[in-house]
Amino acid sequence: MPLQKILFKPGVNKENTRYTTEGGWYETDKVRFRQGNPEVIGGWSRLSATSFLGVCRSLWNWVLLDSKNVIGVGTNLKFYIENGGAYNDITPIRETSTINNNPFAATNGSATITVTDTSHGAVTGDFVTFSGAVGLGGNITAAVLNAQYQISVLTVNTYTFTASATANGSDVSPGGGASVVAAYQINVGPAEQIPLVGWGAGGWGLGTWGNGIGSSIALRLWSQINYGEDLVFGPRGGGLYYWDATGGLTTRGVLLNSLGGNVSFTSASPTVVTSTILYTEGAALQFAATTSLPTGISAATTYYVFEVNGLTFKLLDSAGNAVNTSSTGTGVYVSLIVDVPTVQNTLTVSDTSRFVIAFGCNDYGSAVLDPMLIRWSAQDDIYNWTPDPTNQAGFIRISHGSEIISTIQTRQEVVIFTDSAIYSLQYLGPPYVWVPQLLGDNISIMGPNAAVIASGVVYWMGVDKFYQYDGRVNTLNCDLRRFVFGDLNQEQALQIFAGTNEGFNEVWWFYCSADSTAIDKYVIYNYLEKIWYYGTMSRTAWLDSGLQSVPIAANYFSNTLTGNLINHETGLNDDTTGTAVAIDAYISSSEFDIGDGHNFGFVWRVLPDLTFENATSTPAGALPAVAMTLQGLANSGSGVTSTASQPVAKSSTYVITEQFTGQIFTRMRGRQMIFKISSNQINTCWQLGAPRIDIRPDGRR
Repeated sequence: MPLQKILFKPGVNKENTRYTTEGGWYETDKVRFRQGNPEVIGGWSRLSATSFLGVCRSLWNWVLLDSKNVIGVGTNLKFYIENGGAYNDITPIRETSTINNNPFAATNGSATITVTDTSHGAVTGDFVTFSGAVGLGGNITAAVLNAQYQISVLTVNTYTFTASATANGSDVSPGGGASVVAAYQINVGPAEQIPLVGWGAGGWGLGTWGNGIGSSIALRLWSQINYGEDLVFGPRGGGLYYWDATGGLTTRGVLLNSLGGNVSFTSASPTVVTSTILYTEGAALQFAATTSLPTGISAATTYYVFEVNGLTFKLLDSAGNAVNTSSTGTGVYVSLIVDVPTVQNTLTVSDTSRFVIAFGCNDYGSAVLDPMLIRWSAQDDIYNWTPDPTNQAGFIRISHGSEIISTIQTRQEVVIFTDSAIYSLQYLGPPYVWVPQLLGDNISIMGPNAAVIASGVVYWMGVDKFYQYDGRVNTLNCDLRRFVFGDLNQEQALQIFAGTNEGFNEVWWFYCSADSTAIDKYVIYNYLEKIWYYGTMSRTAWLDSGLQSVPIAANYFSNTLTGNLINHETGLNDDTTGTAVAIDAYISSSEFDIGDGHNFGFVWRVLPDLTFENATSTPAGALPAVAMTLQGLANSGSGVTSTASQPVAKSSTYVITEQFTGQIFTRMRGRQMIFKISSNQINTCWQLGAPRIDIRPDGRR
């Protein structure tokens, strides 16, 4: 018979049996398709040798006015600003206070220090920085105590930390002095979903007696987006924070409602207030003072801004009366910008109109999160969230679903996902300002990070299928649907995240396989060629930014709960740790045969066709190489037969070491065959073309 080309349809299809999908590819790892031909994916290397604490779930890239290219990095333990490979800790402070007298207790021969602080509010894993402490007299010096530590909570009034020195007999316990100040960072969150079952899981009366119902503690997820050169960010279910770039890369974020600045009052009727912050009409404020408030101003009372003239304005009380003062007070500041959300699930900044929008947040005058409530600030005024006829601040509550899960900002709208529907939120201007429109019902999404926009189209993973929105909501035809959703740990669905690799027209989803609580697999949709492929890889966040030359991902080292950022599509190897190792990549076909499979086939010659363009020799001088394998089967149920035990058919594996190899002679027999190409050598990249085999009928069985 003449030479027969081995040409397979692009993409991987595992929706049917391996024999049914004849003419296609069936298994793959770390291989993509370019114009229909499989090739190994690009390499990756760590951004720097520096690492961060915790598991990163959020990345955002922007450029400051001084041209610094920075990345916000949100982990379950910290929040960082990355620049030049360094991770600057800007985690907000939850509380700073002078704690109990002589709060430190040490034990001779131990580095464990017990701290007493009444109603400290910390949880295990939190970080606290001490200052003002005096040494205990021995190894536990003031320098040892006045540092940052991660703590383990014992009771509501005590916790422990491991000091950088071991106490000796000279350390007096308790000690530390009467002026110890503890600065507690915001509470940490879980690194993964924690399933809760059994007694106490779920609400009272739910589930069978003694069992409760299944529920879970959500892992720590962040929302972040720049507001000009500054950053608005917050953990899901937590506060709304602001980082001011003018303070430098090491300045910590603070609660947005605490950024009111200092003010001064005139003694007049009505009083005129001069502020360091530009407020707009209708903003609601409360005041405090380091020394004294003006006569006529009360602490913890809300006043409203009116007649704004630059940095000066007048005040109205809750009854709409102008506020008068008979003194100026000293050291007066805005203690609270009223109506700024204090808790939110996700947020964004509208691109051109510059509204800050919170999705799932507390209502006005309430501290309770409403998971379906949407609120937005006045236009171009991050401090003013009080609706007023003179501004465009406002709110709306959507109704389809029980919780807003995620949002994606597109060119003309914000796409909102609830747990059962999808909405479009569009800016219409006064009087409605932002108006939602229901796009589809009975639609699911896996988690807050499971949606992404690529080339103007929104793609997301639902609980049992994939979707796209391009003006209409459509189900994506997926050749890997059963494979992915049948091997997915639903209890870790919140870890799933999507990312784009637009240089290769790809959307990636990373997920935990059925037996894993950490992300270990990915599935890719190539939206240009409309094909799917998959593989194994451990990543926790992804960033494909036009401000970076290559996509960036986050990984973590589970043994130390630290991680770093990884540059993708760079080099040819896996350089995660700074030492290059080979990328173990392969792709194998479905089963194919001669005609309808009446005859056994005998292969005696193969003419490979592939390229090693850009590949280089190994440090030991070895040439780039891949393994090309033909596997023979007696029938679909027989499995691949061994040369030793099954003489009916056998496997032949041979190595290609030249870009244009001639012909390879082999002896392989089978009714059906599987073609596979693989590589696990450093400095190797390849693309498969159209190899040919010399196959002839070899008997009819």
